[in-house]
Amino acid sequence: MFGRSIGKNSLLLGAFALVTAGVLAGTYQLTREQIASSERAAAQQALLEIIPKERHDNDLLADTLPVPEDSRDQLGLDASADIHLARQDGEVTAIIVPAVAPDGYSGDIRMIVGINRDGTVAGMRVLTHRETPGLGDKVELKKSDWVLGFNGKSLGNPEPEQWQVKKDGGHFDQFTGATITPRAVVNQVRKVLVFVDNHRELLFADPETPDSESATDRLEASTP
Repeated sequence: MFGRSIGKNSLLLGAFALVTAGVLAGTYQLTREQIASSERAAAQQALLEIIPKERHDNDLLADTLPVPEDSRDQLGLDASADIHLARQDGEVTAIIVPAVAPDGYSGDIRMIVGINRDGTVAGMRVLTHRETPGLGDKVELKKSDWVLGFNGKSLGNPEPEQWQVKKDGGHFDQFTGATITPRAVVNQVRKVLVFVDNHRELLFADPETPDSESATDRLEASTP
């Protein structure tokens, strides 16, 4: 009798586990597309803040080039990542480069930097950070308009030696009570500009013809 009771309970528990697993799997399948769609919309919104719709006629999320492996350190990346291309009538008018400033006050500051075809900054947004609330978090646009100060800047504007915060003798403001965070961001944006300048012909290549080598192949071939 006791043994039959244990066996019955075991069967009930097993059935319950199977039903629960089925419900979880079903829920995952039903919500997976919704979650993926939400993530895509969030990523696209960040890109569109830098390169608005009126400046391109392609899909910014889908039109990409891989960051060359030998440039990951320069951009602060520890894994593969994509550069997003903005096109008008097939011509690349701007690109959005992922980068990480590893020397923030509280660690990595992940960002995306838009660079126009003429070498000027189209915009910059910080995606994630762990900087001090009320101080270093002013790198977020919702907390401060400080990041807008990069718009229109280039390697020659300001001059190279001026790509520092004012406390270090440079052009860019620091935050009251916080210098390390803006110093790290300014330095990394400058590195992005240098990267783009070194790969300009590949990143802003003319539209491909059916027989031409793809920009991706040329970018990868440029890696030693």
